[in-house]
Amino acid sequence: MRAHGLGAAALLLVAGCAAETKLRPTPEAGVLVNGKGGAITEQQGVRLVADGSAWRGSPSDLERRLTPVYVRLENQGQRPLKLQYAAFSLIGEESRFRYTALAPLSLQKAMSANDTAPSGVIAPAGHWSVGVGVGVGVGSSYVHGPRRGYYPPYYGPWGSPFYDPFLYSWPQYQEPLPTEDMLNNALPEGTLEPGGTQQGFLYFQGVARREDAVTLQVKLVDATTGEPFGALDIPFQVSTH
Repeated sequence: MRAHGLGAAALLLVAGCAAETKLRPTPEAGVLVNGKGGAITEQQGVRLVADGSAWRGSPSDLERRLTPVYVRLENQGQRPLKLQYAAFSLIGEESRFRYTALAPLSLQKAMSANDTAPSGVIAPAGHWSVGVGVGVGVGSSYVHGPRRGYYPPYYGPWGSPFYDPFLYSWPQYQEPLPTEDMLNNALPEGTLEPGGTQQGFLYFQGVARREDAVTLQVKLVDATTGEPFGALDIPFQVSTH
C-alpha cells in the first residue's frame, strides 16, 4: 500500500507540473502578426492566419492541458473550401508525429459517456498499443478510475493512434472539458465559399513534452469535388513556462 501511495503521489506531482504550451512562429514562418504571436501564409488563393498564443477564455489553464491554436481562413480563390478537423494537423519537426485537430463535440460525447460506464473499467473495448520510443498507451477514448476523463490520441508516422493520459492533470482538480468557451470559440466545420472568411480555435493534444517545434498544416480540399488542391504550412517553435 505504501508503494502504491507513493506512485500515486508521484503521478499527481507530475500532472500538477504540466507546462503551459505556447506556439511561437519561427523566423521562416513568413509575415508575423499580433506582436509576433501569429503568422500568415497563402496558397491557391486561400490565406491562413494562425496564432498559437491567443487563448484567453475558460479554462484559463487550457494551454497546460491541450494546445489551442487560433486560425482565420480567407478564401480569395475560385473554389469552395471544405473545412473539416481532419484537414488540420500539427506535425512534429523531429518526431514526424501528426496531431490531428480534436472535434470539440466528440470531447463532449466522450466525457458524457464516462457518467454511464462502470467505475474502474476501460470502455468501450479498449486495446493496448506499443510504439517505438513511445511506450504503452490506452487505446480507448476515455478512461475510468484514478485517471477518469477523456484523453485524445496522437498519431505516429504509421498512422496508429496512441493515448497518453499521463500528459493531463487529474480531472478532479480541473474544470471539465470542453468548456462553453471552447465550444463557442471553436472553428466550425463546413464549406467556405469564395470570398468568405471563417475563424476560430482548433484544439490539439498537448505537444510540449514531445516536441520542440511543430508545423501547422492545413490541407486544402475542394468542397464540391473532394479534390485536394494544396496545403498551407506555418512552422512554430514550442515554448513552455
